[in-house]
Amino acid sequence: MSNCLVAQSGGPSSVINATVAGIVKANQLNPFYDTVYGGLNGIEGILSERLVDLTHMSENENRILCQTPSSALGSCRYKLKRETVQDFEKLFQVMEKYDIETLFYIGGNDSMDTVAALSEYAAAKEIINRRFVGCPKTVDNDLMVTDHCPGFASAAKFIATTAMQTWLDVNVYTRQEVFVLETMGRDAGWLAAASCLSGIVDLVVLPEQAFNKEVFLAEVKKCILEKNKCYVVVSEGVRYPDGTYLAAGEAKNDGFGHAILGGAGNALKSLILESGVASRCKVQDLSTAQRCHASEQSLVDVEESFKLGMSAHMRSVDKAFTGKMVGVKRKDTTEYDVEFFATDASNVANHVKNFPTEWILPNYRGLAPEAYDYMRPLIQGEPVIIMENGIPAYVKPYYMR
Repeated sequence: MSNCLVAQSGGPSSVINATVAGIVKANQLNPFYDTVYGGLNGIEGILSERLVDLTHMSENENRILCQTPSSALGSCRYKLKRETVQDFEKLFQVMEKYDIETLFYIGGNDSMDTVAALSEYAAAKEIINRRFVGCPKTVDNDLMVTDHCPGFASAAKFIATTAMQTWLDVNVYTRQEVFVLETMGRDAGWLAAASCLSGIVDLVVLPEQAFNKEVFLAEVKKCILEKNKCYVVVSEGVRYPDGTYLAAGEAKNDGFGHAILGGAGNALKSLILESGVASRCKVQDLSTAQRCHASEQSLVDVEESFKLGMSAHMRSVDKAFTGKMVGVKRKDTTEYDVEFFATDASNVANHVKNFPTEWILPNYRGLAPEAYDYMRPLIQGEPVIIMENGIPAYVKPYYMR
């Protein structure tokens, strides 16, 4: 038999490690591979031969790995460019050296492009014993084809919970106040939209619609006149009609050609205070907390992430299975249920699934019922968290060992 390798790339999530745990557990139940290697820091680490043996992971470690946030194997922002032939040659040399037949790559848009590129290279060179399988993850929920992405539901649950808790805090005072919660979402507004699950959001500003300053300020004023408060949620990627970002601190570049954003909340605060529609405004940027807060994981999210890893391993038993991403499909049943399927990674790479504009109510006043029907089943349930000395137990990151 040969070996397999699993690695993580891009931004972490609170359930990304459950996919690793699923792959490892699947191989323990059906040992198709002699050794399950973990690649430290994604493609970047694999090129440097930084591998760790995960084959004989204990049941306890596997369980705690599922509740460990962030990328336990480490991540990277290394772009595997098709014209950089030496990277492809080196990676295939590493796979040959360690007899690695299958690389499972867990990540988002750019990671699926990596899976597609490596598969294309193998086909062009007529290399038939090296295969590549993508496993989706992104809190942004912006991958095409799959119904939703592991990681989104837990982030959505955290955001909705945080919205409710901060709303309660804001309302203890009788003073006039606008509260602005900023979420991630460079191109798609799924995370900001998830805040509406709390039931308390007055205005939600998403990237899918060009920002209209006059309309927004008019709506803030209405809220202030009605109840002396206004709770606003904004996605970091909101833009004006000319395409410029609302974010005050618009970005450089993350190495993949994507803008690094942050500051949309403060930009709204400036507009509100300068216009005089409110006398006080507070901003809370959820920053990295929304993608690594694991003590409020969605049970649905953890279980699906784990099962997706198992499904990817099972499908890889087919020697022709390569260049694919394993996705999640919602079953047409009364009770929420899903099944896993495969699609070409090229169908996902370099595309963005936006939040449906037909689910957005006019004048930033919330979401249509279809949005709640889509999101609510995803945030259900809470896993039993194993605690240690009063805080959640975590697996020590493999790149720190």
